[in-house]
Amino acid sequence: MSVVKHLILTGISEKSWDDAINTLIQDASKTIDNISGISIVSKSANITNNKITEYVVDLDLSFIVNVNM
Repeated sequence: MSVVKHLILTGISEKSWDDAINTLIQDASKTIDNISGISIVSKSANITNNKITEYVVDLDLSFIVNVNM
């Protein structure tokens, strides 16, 4: 039997939302095995002097937890 667990994680990038997502997945995969999917919860940005300085994305990250019975 397998169980899917969900975590809400925040990624931040100075480049783009795509970079924030990809960096978050790469970093999360260093400590989380069996990542099976993501869902974007929200996107936002921080602005300084009328320019976007940080792209922020909240993700619902799913991963499989093996349950041995």
